[in-house]
Amino acid sequence: MTFYTEAQVRAEGRRAGSLVHGGVQEALRKSARFDQYDIFLSHSFRDAEVILGVKKILEKTGRSVYVDWIDDAQLDRSAVTPETANLLRTRMNQSLSLVYAHSESSTTSKWMPWELGYFDGHRSGQAIAIMPLVSSASARPSGQEYLGLYPRIEELQSDGRQVPYVVRRPAGILEWKSLADLGRATSSFRRIVNGR
Repeated sequence: MTFYTEAQVRAEGRRAGSLVHGGVQEALRKSARFDQYDIFLSHSFRDAEVILGVKKILEKTGRSVYVDWIDDAQLDRSAVTPETANLLRTRMNQSLSLVYAHSESSTTSKWMPWELGYFDGHRSGQAIAIMPLVSSASARPSGQEYLGLYPRIEELQSDGRQVPYVVRRPAGILEWKSLADLGRATSSFRRIVNGR
């Protein structure tokens, strides 16, 4: 099991952007299409390639993913306004789970802590996972202590390929559940037994 590196998700974003005339921004715009979402992606909007990569990785599991500046391009995230907050509340209410894409730039986000708190109160912590985006495969995520209250998204081996799962390690024992289970806000995790 490993964390997702920024280079890895950036490469996924570049691949997706290279397949569309207009690049990353056009690929993101074309991917906006839902009014109901499996995942509300809480993130810092500073790096479109990284966010597109995260979105594509999560969508490969069959989940629909809301990204505010894609699905609601009229929003100005730099301004904290009641209108923006109301629309984000509506979108979180339409979402089954929240994935908090934690990177170096998320520590300066005005919205991410608010989104996390709102969603925890609205749906419960059982529907939230932190997706650490680290600088290298050997790096360990760091940041706000309260992020440790939630399970993380990591890559696990499944049927010969790396797949994102929601994991936690109570007493050092690895437990996992799928992104679909995250959306169901289930508290049941499965234990890894004999490497599986």
